[in-house]
Amino acid sequence: MKKILITGVCGFVGFSVANLLCKDKKNKIIGIDNLNNYYSLKLKKNRLKELSLFSNFKFYKLDLKNMDKLNKLSTFKFDCVINLAAQAGVRHSISFPKKYINSNIMGFFNILEFCRLNKIKKLIYASSSSVYGDNTKFPIHEKFKLNPKNFYGYSKKSNEEMAEIYSNLYNVKSIGLRFFTIYGEWGRPDMFVLKYLQYLFFKKPKFYLYNYGNHYRDFTYIKDVVLIIKKLVSLKHKEKHSIFNICSNKPIKITKVIDIVEKYTKKKIKINKINFQVADILKTHGDNKKIKKITKLTKFTDINLGIKNLINWFLKYNKLN
Repeated sequence: MKKILITGVCGFVGFSVANLLCKDKKNKIIGIDNLNNYYSLKLKKNRLKELSLFSNFKFYKLDLKNMDKLNKLSTFKFDCVINLAAQAGVRHSISFPKKYINSNIMGFFNILEFCRLNKIKKLIYASSSSVYGDNTKFPIHEKFKLNPKNFYGYSKKSNEEMAEIYSNLYNVKSIGLRFFTIYGEWGRPDMFVLKYLQYLFFKKPKFYLYNYGNHYRDFTYIKDVVLIIKKLVSLKHKEKHSIFNICSNKPIKITKVIDIVEKYTKKKIKINKINFQVADILKTHGDNKKIKKITKLTKFTDINLGIKNLINWFLKYNKLN
C-alpha cells in the first residue's frame, strides 16, 4: 500500500487530489488542514465530509507551522508528500503580507524538514504562475525569468528556491507545479467563475470587473490538474528538482468567460467595470509542452465543457446545502 500525505486537504486542489487518489484502494491517504476561515469554512467541512466516506482516508487538523505536531505523523512512513497547503489569494496578499510569510514560507520549510528527516522519496508541491509576474512574450515556459509582483508570488518563488536547495544539500527529490488559474467543481468561492455564479443566482448587489474585463487568464480545469498529479505520484522521475507549468495553453479574455457562463445559465447581471488593480497580472499564458511530454497527457478539457460541468455542480451543491 502506498502511503501519501496531502496537506491542505480541505482546500480546492487538495480535496480534489485526495478524492481521486482515494478511489484506488492501494493508496492510504492521510490528509491535514488547519481549516482556516479565509473562505467558507462550511465548504471546507463539506469537502472533508466527502473524503471521510473513504475507508482509506484519515484526517488530522494540523497547521504546518506546528513542527512538533507534524513530526508525530512520522509513524506513517510516507512514500510521498503532496503539499497543497498555503495562504491563497493574490489580492489578499496586498493587505496581509505577513500571513504569506508565516504560512507559505515557514510552513513550507517545515514540510521540507519533515521530508528530509523522514527520507521521503518524493515531494510534490504547489507553486504558482504568479512567480512570473507580468510578461509580454507568450507562451511562458519554465525557463522564463521570475519576477513576482505581490507577496503571494514571492512566497511561491521562495518555495521553489528552498526546494532546490533541499534537493541539492539533502537529496529531497521534489516536483514543483506552477498552477495557472484553476477552476471547476468544489472550487474556491473567491475565484472568478464561482464568484460570478454567486452574483448571478443569489442577486448580490454589485459585481466588480477589474481592468474593464480586459484580463486574459490561462484557465485550467481541475480534473486535468488532478490527473496530472496522479500521474506524477506514480512516475519514476530521476531529477532531484523539477518545475512544471500546469496550464491549458489556451488563454481566454475574462469577458469571454462571462459570455460562456451566461450562455449556459441564461442569466445576466449588471457589471461594474473598474480600473486595473495594483499587483494584478494583465495576462497569463503558459507553455505546457513539458508536462504533456512527461505525463503523456495530450489533451486538456475545453473551457466550455469545464464551465458547463462547474455550473451543474454549483446548482446541485447549493440545492443540497
